[in-house]
Amino acid sequence: MSEIDDSVSRAIVGQQEVLAQIITETLYRQEPELLERHGQRGRAACLRDVNYHLSYLAEAIASDTPQLFVDYIAWVRSILSGIGSLDDDFPRHLGVIRDVLLDSLPTEMHAPVLTYLEASLKEDQQPLCAQVQFAAQGTPYADLAQQYLAALLRTDRQAASILILNAVRDGVSVKDIYTHVFQPTQHEVGRLWQANQLSVAQEHYCTAATQLIMSQLYPYIFNSERVGRRLVATCVGGELHEIGIRMVADFFEMAGWDTYYLGANTPSSSILQVLTTQKANVLGISATMQTHIGTMRDLIQRVRAAEEGRNVAILVGGYPFRVAPGLWLRVGADGYGVDAEDAIAVAETLTAGTH
Repeated sequence: MSEIDDSVSRAIVGQQEVLAQIITETLYRQEPELLERHGQRGRAACLRDVNYHLSYLAEAIASDTPQLFVDYIAWVRSILSGIGSLDDDFPRHLGVIRDVLLDSLPTEMHAPVLTYLEASLKEDQQPLCAQVQFAAQGTPYADLAQQYLAALLRTDRQAASILILNAVRDGVSVKDIYTHVFQPTQHEVGRLWQANQLSVAQEHYCTAATQLIMSQLYPYIFNSERVGRRLVATCVGGELHEIGIRMVADFFEMAGWDTYYLGANTPSSSILQVLTTQKANVLGISATMQTHIGTMRDLIQRVRAAEEGRNVAILVGGYPFRVAPGLWLRVGADGYGVDAEDAIAVAETLTAGTH
């Protein structure tokens, strides 16, 4: 990260509330019909959304990765399209954000702002990407995945559990269940939420049910021959999406690793303590939200500086690293796993000869 990128990111974060107010006031002054159309609740929602935009922009600049903000804008567009609110106003709103930032920040900070906002405006001109069809015909265990999702959506956790346990008893591997049933189902649940077809409560129910069923599979997971290596797996502080890193930890168990899974929103001090007590070879860190990349970068710096972390390889993963494949280097990690199987391969390479 360059000094100017760091300065711009800090300036946006430091003035974020004021900038969001100015941007919102400018939008409503330029388009008075917005208040008539959406009322004061709509104005409050606009202010909230502008704050989100600024948070994601600041983190993308801090990470020196325009693609993070471009991807975020694509995600916003997909949500707006899903609720029927994507129109010609959105690119104008991005233009207002750009103009207010240029007016508010010193001239030497303008270049990064222009780079990132212009990239987002180009993204806004692109057609929306077609959604990948859930459990399409020909994909492994498509019927099982469709039945599983249907059970979750009708809030029949018992039926969902029976489907999975029966499949495993009939010879379907736990890895295939994770890869071809749980993972695509979670993606589809997220898509349905984005499209305003599921509530937050329904999305949480589906995730919680899957986590419970994962725990019912543990007798099939914790029976592999041990390889003498240990993984500590965690989410960064503030990160609440833990199911992905939990799946990764389970894959490591199936590969013979001993794992210590810390879950969501773990304080850095606790992570450092566990690295020592567990004699970890690898620390696996997950972040699914782009706004948590800075927290991950800070955590990695703390681990590097501490005696407890000097001999620990650091492996990262999560959605932002798929969007920007070189991001793992920028946060200071030793490696990055595209998926659980790849994470194991990278971890084994990093720890070769250490056991």
